[in-house]
Amino acid sequence: MPKMLRITLVKSAIGYSEVHKATVRALGLRRMNQSVVQQDTPVLRGMLRKVNHLVLIEEQGA
Repeated sequence: MPKMLRITLVKSAIGYSEVHKATVRALGLRRMNQSVVQQDTPVLRGMLRKVNHLVLIEEQGA
């Protein structure tokens, strides 16, 4: 079973570059404190590395 990550937007992307805003949107996050569950992939890890100052990342336990 693939590892899953729970991603929560904890800080607004307002005032950050358009690249950061687009990355947050691509993660499926639209508003503060919204969470999404995504499959852990190298592509996702790269996106999270770009916006790690805006999001909280938790592993979904199995």
